[in-house]
Amino acid sequence: MSDSTDESVTREGSSHGYRVLLVDGHPLFRQGLAATVDLDDGFTVVGQAHSGESALEVAARVLPDLVVMDLGLPGISGIEATRRLLRAHPGTRVVVMTASEDDDNLLAAMRAGARGYLFKGAVCEEILRALHTVGNGGAVFSPAVAERLGALFASFADAPAKEAFPTLTAREREILDLLAGGLSYHQIAHRLFVADKTVRNHVGSIFSKLQVNDRAGAIVRARNAGLGLG
Repeated sequence: MSDSTDESVTREGSSHGYRVLLVDGHPLFRQGLAATVDLDDGFTVVGQAHSGESALEVAARVLPDLVVMDLGLPGISGIEATRRLLRAHPGTRVVVMTASEDDDNLLAAMRAGARGYLFKGAVCEEILRALHTVGNGGAVFSPAVAERLGALFASFADAPAKEAFPTLTAREREILDLLAGGLSYHQIAHRLFVADKTVRNHVGSIFSKLQVNDRAGAIVRARNAGLGLG
C-alpha cells in the first residue's frame, strides 16, 4: 500500500456484510487494521484514506456503511472529517480509533456524531465487536473510555457556568467570557497582552467548536451559560 495514495479496495463477490472505510495517516497501521477487519466475514474493506480530505473523497466513491476514523490526520482533523462525512452521508456510522486520551477530543468526536471511540492498541476481538455493535445501530466505547465519560458527565453536573463548554480550551473560554462581556477583539488582545491576530484565531476556533457563524451567535450561547456577566 502506498504512503501517498488512497485506494478503493472493492472486491469481487463481496456484496454481503458491512462495507468499511479505514482512515488513518499511517499506512502500516491501516494494513494491520485491514487484516483485523478481514478476519470477520461480516465486513469488507472497500476503501482506505490517509487524510480527512481524502476520506471525504473516497467515501463519496465507495459509500461505506462503517468508517474507522483516526483523529490526528493531516489537513482537516478527524473530528471535522467525521462531521462533514456524516452531513453528506447520514446513514454512515463512524467509529473513532485514536491514540489520543484527551477529554476534549472525546467529547468533540461525540458531538461530531461518532458512534464509537476506541483507543489504538485495542485487541482484535474488541475492534470487531465494536464494529458489529455500531453496524447494528448501537454505540460502543472501550472500558477505559466509558470510565472517562462517566467521570466527565459527573463533573459536568456540578460544574459552574464557566465550564459549560468543555471542548473549549481555558484560553478560549477566557476569550469567550470577555467577548460576552462586550469587549472588542482589540480590547481583549490588550487585556490578555496578545496580538489582535491571536485573538481572532482563537475566536475562529470558538465559533467552530460552538457551531456558530458569528460573534452574535457566540455571545448568545455564552450568556445563556452565564458567561460575560461578571
